[in-house]
Amino acid sequence: MAHSERWQELFGHDDPDARMTLASTAPGPAAGDGDLRHSGGPWTGASTTAGELRTSAETSRAALGPGHEGLTAGGAGLASVAALAAVRTSWEERLAAIRDECEALRGPLLSVAKEMGETETAIRNAFAAAGGKPQEARR
Repeated sequence: MAHSERWQELFGHDDPDARMTLASTAPGPAAGDGDLRHSGGPWTGASTTAGELRTSAETSRAALGPGHEGLTAGGAGLASVAALAAVRTSWEERLAAIRDECEALRGPLLSVAKEMGETETAIRNAFAAAGGKPQEARR
């Protein structure tokens, strides 16, 4: 089956009355109440959590070194010392990767929260300028 045939099958493009509608405007029990709302709270919270996790991962990673001081000298000749060193290196790499990923996510998550808040304000101002009185966004 060709790609375009599959699209027609899925979306009924061969039906002249078929059209795409938003879930909030579609008829039936799943229809929304007509109000589009969003909240910056979850995005800001996710950014804060990413920052906290970044700090925690770095603190833990940094504590691994001092926690293993003297182990090599005190356990010379033991096979477990070499195995523990490999495990330590693995954990240091994992925690560094977590730290770096959280750092990379923190800013973009905060940007989304800011952009959404600015969009909400712009829409509210546009309604006010047009003489409308939009409902206060629920948070």
